[in-house]
Amino acid sequence: MRCVIARFPFDLIKSEVEQAMAGIKPETVTGDSVLIGRRQYPVKQVGAVITRQDRRDFTADEVTRALTRLGFTCRSLPVSAPDAGHTPLETASALLGSPEPA
Repeated sequence: MRCVIARFPFDLIKSEVEQAMAGIKPETVTGDSVLIGRRQYPVKQVGAVITRQDRRDFTADEVTRALTRLGFTCRSLPVSAPDAGHTPLETASALLGSPEPA
């Protein structure tokens, strides 16, 4: 399937993407991710491997669109809702807990 990533055309095939990612250890997922085989990879890591370009040259959305069109399952990292009614100081204090009585 022909996909354009970072203004360059690529002919990608699902099996070739799977072969390219075989044996590559997934990095920690901090944003969008893609499921290849049984492993969860960051979209930018997969994009860098399949395009051989620097990660700064393309967006995660471009790679996500291409991988979705190939039939891979892509996921976004859920955005956590801000803690309603609490200031950052109150949230930090609650997380740290109160000191134990002596």
